[in-house]
Amino acid sequence: MRFSSYRGENLTPILVLIIINFVVYLATTVAALTGHQLIPLLGFQAAGFFERPWTILTSLFVHGGLWHLAANMLTFFFFGRFFSGLAGTRALLTVYFLGGLAGNLFFMLMSSPFAIVIGASGAVFALGGALTVLTPRLPVIVFPIPVPLPLWAAVIGGFVLLSLFPGVAWQGHLGGMLTGIIAGFILRNRVRPLSY
Repeated sequence: MRFSSYRGENLTPILVLIIINFVVYLATTVAALTGHQLIPLLGFQAAGFFERPWTILTSLFVHGGLWHLAANMLTFFFFGRFFSGLAGTRALLTVYFLGGLAGNLFFMLMSSPFAIVIGASGAVFALGGALTVLTPRLPVIVFPIPVPLPLWAAVIGGFVLLSLFPGVAWQGHLGGMLTGIIAGFILRNRVRPLSY
């Protein structure tokens, strides 16, 4: 695959964010084992926002379990690596954090004010939404489906499927994905795919 504005890979910011997520996960896990709960202090809750405003950002680095963390970080690595090559590191970080913040705002507007949301899913879905606009027909393999799917189908299908699970903050996914789609349209004139 070639792109007229492919900028090459800069994995440093992606790896730094992944490491931070793993360190925060380890810290919350060790704290829980010693009887201290960090998730209420770091997770985003609309009712507690004015007491803990930092949580609109810290919640993006907190995960509820190893599977939650691994799924988000693996997806982030692949989406982030590809997106960074297309649009650059600055665009990657902008879309990632704006998507995560928008996910929290959507969660605040569309769920109980006392619910707590955690995870990088909104940020990851923002990258997926942007790539859906920039490279919609890019073939991707989604485990356990044995045949390639177009990227747009994988991202939208993933959103729908995850929304069916109880306890999943689909509002955050939606906010992130819509932010990414908007970003994709803004970036589309700068990123011109030549071939798949």
